[in-house]
Amino acid sequence: MAPSRAWFSPRFYGMQNFPLEGPVLMVGNHSLAGGTDAPLLAHELLLRHDRLVRGLAENVLIDVPGLRDVLQRWGIVRGNRRNCTTLLENGEAVAVFPGGGREAMRGKGQKYTLLWEGRTGFAKMAIRTGAPIVPMAMVGGDDIYDIVFDGDHPVMLPLRKAVEGLGLRSNLTPPLIRGLGPTLVPKPERFYYALGTPIDTSPWRDAEDLDAAANDLQVVVKKALEEELAFLLSERDRDRGRSMLGRTLGRFGL
Repeated sequence: MAPSRAWFSPRFYGMQNFPLEGPVLMVGNHSLAGGTDAPLLAHELLLRHDRLVRGLAENVLIDVPGLRDVLQRWGIVRGNRRNCTTLLENGEAVAVFPGGGREAMRGKGQKYTLLWEGRTGFAKMAIRTGAPIVPMAMVGGDDIYDIVFDGDHPVMLPLRKAVEGLGLRSNLTPPLIRGLGPTLVPKPERFYYALGTPIDTSPWRDAEDLDAAANDLQVVVKKALEEELAFLLSERDRDRGRSMLGRTLGRFGL
C-alpha cells in the first residue's frame, strides 16, 4: 500500500471507535473509486489494531477470474447475506456499502450522496447477529476523477446496452471519467477517513416487526454516517494540503 499512501496522503479520524474484538459491521459510503480508498482504511486498521476487515464484493467482480483471486487474498468474499451473517456470527469485522454498485456508479452532482433507498439488508443482519454498527465515512474517492458523461447520457447508450447484455441493471453503467488531464491516472487528492461512535443494535433485537426495525435502524445509521461525511468535507475544505501541490508547498513552509 506504500505507493497509494504516498499518492493520497490519507488522514484518519476516530480510529479509537473500531472494536478490538467481537463482531462489528462497518457501514460506509461507496465512492466512485471504491477499489482505491477502502483498501487504505483496511490497511490502516490492520496496522493499528492487527485486525482484518472482511469485505463483500459484487457478483460481477467475484465472477472475474484473476480478479477473484486478488480479492480473496484480501479476505473479500462474494457479497450476499449468508456470507455476511456467517462472518459476523464468527466474530469478524465486516465492511458493507448499502448503496452498492448504484452508489459507486454515481452521476454528476451526486458526490458523497448516500443512495440507500430500500437498502435495509445490512440492518437486518446486524439485528439478527447482535453486531454493533460503526459508521465508516470516506472522502476523497469522488474527487480523484471527473465525470465526463453520466452512465445515463445518450453518448453512453452502447455501454448501457452492453451492461444490460450481461444481465445487469442499466443504472450500473459506469460513467466516462478522467483523472489527471485526459488520462485515467487518479488525481493526487488527499483521502480522509472517519469512524463514528459504534451503534448498539440491541434495542431493535426483540422487535416484533423486523422490517420496521431495520427501516428504523437504517435511518439512524444513515444520519450518523452523513454527519461523519459532513465533518470530513469540512476538514477537506480547510486543508491546505488537500492537493499534491499544497502538500509540496507545505513542506517548504509556503
